[in-house]
Parts: sequence; C-alpha cells; structure tokens
Amino acid sequence: MRLLYLGLGYCLAPLLLLAAAWRARGGGATTVLGERLGLGAPAVPGGLWVHAVSVGEVQAAVSLVRALRERYPARPLTLTTTTSTGRERALALFGAEVSVRYLPIDLPGAVRRFLARVRPAAGIVLETELWPNLYRACRQAGVPLVLASATVSERSARRYGRIPRLVHEALAGVSVAAQSEADAARFAALGAEPARLRMIGNLKFDLALPADLATTSRALRATLGPGRAVWVAGSTHEGEEAIVLAAHAHLAGLRPAPLLVLAPRHRERFDVVAARLAAAGIPHVRRSAGRAVEPSTEVLLLDSLGELLLFYAAGDVAFVGGSLVPVGGHNLLEPAAVGRPVVTGPHTASAAPAAQLLAAAGALAVAHDAIELAAAVGRWLAPDGAGAQAGERGRAAVLANRGALNRFLEFLAPLVAGAPAATSPPPSGRASR
Repeated sequence: MRLLYLGLGYCLAPLLLLAAAWRARGGGATTVLGERLGLGAPAVPGGLWVHAVSVGEVQAAVSLVRALRERYPARPLTLTTTTSTGRERALALFGAEVSVRYLPIDLPGAVRRFLARVRPAAGIVLETELWPNLYRACRQAGVPLVLASATVSERSARRYGRIPRLVHEALAGVSVAAQSEADAARFAALGAEPARLRMIGNLKFDLALPADLATTSRALRATLGPGRAVWVAGSTHEGEEAIVLAAHAHLAGLRPAPLLVLAPRHRERFDVVAARLAAAGIPHVRRSAGRAVEPSTEVLLLDSLGELLLFYAAGDVAFVGGSLVPVGGHNLLEPAAVGRPVVTGPHTASAAPAAQLLAAAGALAVAHDAIELAAAVGRWLAPDGAGAQAGERGRAAVLANRGALNRFLEFLAPLVAGAPAATSPPPSGRASR
C-alpha cells in the first residue's frame, strides 16, 4: 500500500505543483513551487511548527499561536499552510513574529528537505491532516507530532479504513488531542496509540476575538444601511450561492428589504459569483470595489480575505456554507461567538459537535433548501427579538465550552520539554543539502 501511495504521489506531483503555482500567480509562483518542494530559507532550529491547511484553520490558530509565543518565547514559530489564501491570511495576522511557508507535498525528498530547513522541536497539525510520508519523516527525525483539535467523521473513518496499514503507520508515534470522545474512539480504531490519545476539546471554542471588534462592527454596520436587516452567507461553495440567492428573493417582502452579504469560500470563485450576480440582474456591489452600499443594493459580495468574522459581528443572522452541498460544513462557532444565530445546511459532518451543541442551545437552525433557509433567516430577522435571544444562547454555549486551549498546552508540554532548545540557524548551503 505504501508503494502504491508513493507511485500515485510521484504521478500526481506535477499536477499538484502546477495547480499551486497557478493559484499563486502574480509573483508567488516561485515561492510556492520552492516551498512545496521543501526548499526555502532555513529557520531557527528548535522552534515550534504549526500546520493550518487554509484560511479557516489559520484563523482558528490565532489563540494557539499567541499562547505558544507567550509560553515558549525562546522558541521561534513556523506556520505552514497549503493554500495561497491561507498563507496571505497568516502573513496578515502574524506578520514577522511567525515564519510562514507552504507545507511540502507529501513525497519523501520534499518532506526531508522541509525538516532539514525547519528542524522543529515539535510539530502541531490542526484538525486532521494525515500525510504518511511527512509523519514517517518526523518519526525518523525524532520530531514529536501532535494532532490538535483532531476530528474524524464516521464517513472519513470509513474511507481511512479502506487503507488500514497506511493510516496505522501514519499514526504510529503521533499524539492525538481529539475534539470529542467519539473522535477519540474513531482515532483509536484507526490505530492511534492509547497512551498518546486524549480527548481535549475543540480549540475553536477558544477563538480570540479582536479587542476592538464591537467598535469596528458597529462602524461597519452603519455603512450597510440604517434600519436595514443584514444576513451573512459565509464560506459558500459551488451550488450554494443559487440556493442562498433564491432564499434571499423570498425575503424581499420584508421592509426595509434586508441586505445579503455573500462570502464565497475560495478566492478563485469571487469573479465567477460576481458574473452570476450581474447576469441575473441582481443589484450588488463588491467589497473590493470600495463602493457604498445603496438602499437599492441587494447583495454585498465579500470578495476579500479575513473580514468574515467582522461581517458576522455586523450582521443579524449567519448562514455557514459547505453545508447545503456535501462538503461537511465550516466553522459554526465564529458567528456563535459574536452572538449571532446560525443557520446551516444538513451536511455538517466536519462540524458535528459544534452543530449538536448549538442546536441543543436553541441557537442553530437546519435548512435543506431555499424555502427552509428563507424561513429560518426570516424568523430570526423578525422584530420580536427571537434572533438576538438565540444569538445570546449560542454565545453562552461557546463561552461555557472554552478551555480546550489550556488542556492542549498541558498535553503538549512534556513533548516540548524533552526537545532541544532553539539555536542559531545553519548556513543556507548546509540546509539545502
């Protein structure tokens, strides 16, 4: 099975590299190609390495990164990401205090070059990313590896179960800080070592909200139209915008007519969605254009990165995408943390514990189609205050479940304590060999 995985990896590598370079076009192609092959400037050895695959995970990593910087000030921190948008968001959030680079493709040479340059004391992978060659190389290099806020759905567990030897080998020696008891049980069934497995909780409950969020969201709301209801459809995927727009059409009878903030998940779809809005004759403005929202504007297309939390806070109701299509759903806790009632589709396998928690609190509605979505949003936009009450119940549920970050830091501490201290980086020539 390992040989088959390697063969597929070498066959697909050129396509993966070309796709990554195309997405990073405009000056970033050389960087992405080099770093995806494990190249790049050497880091200070003995630091900590955190992997966050894309924008959502990078955003969720803020509290963890800050806590690591505070607890281990002498250990520099490297953050890797897989996508160009994740990299951009990491640079915007952390600036020079964190070294940001792409994760190498999962081939032996690339991961060895990466580890030779970064030489981390320990690695932390957010959520669930199983890379057999990378994990094997970490084990061989003596780099402790931890899956933080780890989750695996029943569907994913069944899929991994089809390649048991490869998954079992990948998890050998890896510590797993699972989100829930169910996640822990599934990881144990996949081969995680019981002594290295613990239920820690979801780090997303410990979301670090900007100190000025209340002020900036009020200022933003003032630009969206006085007295006008606002609902936000965040992280939408192909197939969802049409459902969201149909639901918005059902809400047109409300007075004044509500504004829809539509935020596609991926940057490469911004122009596509804008073209569809124009073709449908829907009055809209793009956030990137800097134009004012007029009373006649029906949709504000959020074609920028890193502002979704701000718009959730400025809005009245949030729909979280990746859930009306079988993607698995995205972060339901962000809008709940800022006190907004949440609507989701039925596909929430990737966010199941959060969905169950918010549903039990009366802060989550599930919609299967445009009519149900419009009904849920309309109910929480009603002037009776039901939406605000639901939002406060959701916020209370998030606050009551904080603490995973401290538990994770305690879980991590023995692994870091046994690692060599940070030292000066090796000369570039030595690191590139």
